[in-house]
Amino acid sequence: MFTGIIETLGIVKEIQKDGDNLHLTITSDITKELKIDQSVAHNGVCLTVVGIDNNDYTVTAIKETIDKTTLGEWQVGDLVNLERAMKLGDRLDGHIVQGHVDQTGVCKSITEANGSWYFSFEYDSQLNNITIEKGSITVNGVSLTVVNSQANGFSVAIIPYTFEHTNFKTFKVGSKINLEFDVVGKYVARLHALRQ
Repeated sequence: MFTGIIETLGIVKEIQKDGDNLHLTITSDITKELKIDQSVAHNGVCLTVVGIDNNDYTVTAIKETIDKTTLGEWQVGDLVNLERAMKLGDRLDGHIVQGHVDQTGVCKSITEANGSWYFSFEYDSQLNNITIEKGSITVNGVSLTVVNSQANGFSVAIIPYTFEHTNFKTFKVGSKINLEFDVVGKYVARLHALRQ
């Protein structure tokens, strides 16, 4: 379980294909605090640490994860948002994030707004995920508040701190991102689908 509050950025150092799996080696300043078998969210994708070597650690993604996320498009040198699992009893500063990406989306526009930014995203609404105005959404692991909720898209407002401390600063129009919809929104969507 995660909160969507990004701890630090990592850099993809190496990518190795192994059958349908990908072994991803990440360089990060939190590596020395990690343990084998620990869960870490990478752009919102919960992956297990399988190896540690100095400032580098390795995680493995299986085909199911690669198919549902942006992991298969990562390249050496990419910046990755990192968050370790929350501790029981900690403050929940973001919202409840499972680290299970529901689907990907695409950045449709970036608008500077006098010191902050509005990012608009589009996603495939046929997968029955929905956003709720002023509800929560996770974009590449970052807990954010939805503005301008639509049937297949939404916007978020990004403050300078978030822009500088996450990989939002690397987004361009057309960038593909990982989305995890709010647990409450998922429940509402399922109820709506059952009633139809």
